[in-house]
Amino acid sequence: QVQLVESGGALVQPGGSLRLSCAASGFSLESYDIGWFRQAPGKEREGVSYISSNVGTTYYADSVKGRFTISRHNAKNTVYLQMNSLKPEDTAVYYCAARWDPYYSNYGTLAIGEYEYWGQGTQVTVSS
Repeated sequence: QVQLVESGGALVQPGGSLRLSCAASGFSLESYDIGWFRQAPGKEREGVSYISSNVGTTYYADSVKGRFTISRHNAKNTVYLQMNSLKPEDTAVYYCAARWDPYYSNYGTLAIGEYEYWGQGTQVTVSS
């Protein structure tokens, strides 16, 4: 059974850091793009970052570029999102999602509708 489980969300002060984890089971990361998305109250879900299935191409939304880093540990079948210099506007529920890529493309996408599997989310709150 395909499953994604996020963890690592917490309450942190502005300027602080968090490391989110997305543990995958039932499939191998090598065949899937993994994306991170977030949704704040009253707002639409937005793409944050992705890492592609093949060469590990990464992409970041402008709002997090330079502050967040996505990475993967294939042996653990886990993707991470390191978040530094956190701002109050980063407050949201963060979700990881998986998109099947049978052709092992060099690129992924942050198009929400193209992701088949989603985790339950983990809450990140940035506040003093």
